[in-house]
Amino acid sequence: MYRLDSEQQTVVDKIREIADQHIGPNADQVDTEGVFPEASIEALGREGFLGLTVAPEFGGMGQGVRVACAVLDEVAQRCASTGMVYLMHLCGVACYSAVPDKTADQLRAAARGDHLSTLAWSERGSRSHFWAPVSEAVSQNGHVMISAEKSWVTSASYANGYVASTRRPGADSFDDTTLYLILREDEGLDVAGSWTALGLRGNASAPMRLEEVAVGEDRELSAPGKGFETMLGVVLPVFQLGNAAIGVGIAEAATQITQRHITGNRFEHQNSRLADLPNLRARLAQMRIETDRARAHLAGVIDAVENPVPETMLLVLEVKAAASETAIQVTDIGMRACGGAAFSKHLGLERYFRDSRAAVVMAPTTDHAYDFIGRAMCGMGLF
Repeated sequence: MYRLDSEQQTVVDKIREIADQHIGPNADQVDTEGVFPEASIEALGREGFLGLTVAPEFGGMGQGVRVACAVLDEVAQRCASTGMVYLMHLCGVACYSAVPDKTADQLRAAARGDHLSTLAWSERGSRSHFWAPVSEAVSQNGHVMISAEKSWVTSASYANGYVASTRRPGADSFDDTTLYLILREDEGLDVAGSWTALGLRGNASAPMRLEEVAVGEDRELSAPGKGFETMLGVVLPVFQLGNAAIGVGIAEAATQITQRHITGNRFEHQNSRLADLPNLRARLAQMRIETDRARAHLAGVIDAVENPVPETMLLVLEVKAAASETAIQVTDIGMRACGGAAFSKHLGLERYFRDSRAAVVMAPTTDHAYDFIGRAMCGMGLF
């Protein structure tokens, strides 16, 4: 459904091989122990995939959002935690790529597999309203000092670069923000907690405290006061479509597990297969239809992003909510179809069931998306 050309398909074939060899085998340990998927991210870096969307002039593959979604789909089918870590890296790279004159070193390092990026936007004071930081930078001796209580930063202790948001000095509105690059070695950065969660247990999302972190103009990733525009115009499409791809990957994995279970197990006393029960075949068919529907919708939104139309922003707002709800629906059907074998963790299906729940509460939440879409349809401003 992604309609890839031969070069793009080669990239996706390669990630499928990497995912089978290095990501899938680590997924159960990542989930069970709640550990960061270091081996999986190292494999992505070793094979050049941390530079998937980095321009060739910096050593990257130069691929766009279409291939990124197809790749995230494949990764999430094996390990959604790795998929989320990787997506946040691609969002960070999108910010770097918007100002390559300032981030050439980071772009080259990502292409080599030596730099992992992430976003540090949400704050304790504004919670899931990631677009409205309450922190405000302070001008001092030609630098700005950033102090902020960031909440739930993916890869918090593992990323090399953090794209952080803050209001610029003297800001008089929530959207008067600037984005800055914070490096792991910067003084004043501290990860304030650990990640213990229902799902996506390997993404190391934790609160992060910035205490008078000093940065100069060379670290600005947006024009002063224009961070909000970068959030919406540069990062939001990557984040929304990438999240949708992860949701589709989760649904695909659940569908395949259910298919293998009902076709590979029998009622010995009746000399029949589980698949001989029409209700189980119907559940499987519903899973297939909903997964295909979500992937087709995602492909349509990719088209609208690559070739903008008046409805592009509305479609971008839709896509994460649509795919996230599909992942919940499909994994729920799979749990019902596979019964006790799924509930007791024998199939691995319950991991996808838990992981699917994360996206609906991840900003912008599904409820936020519904409100934004409704406001747009009613001719109202989004904010």
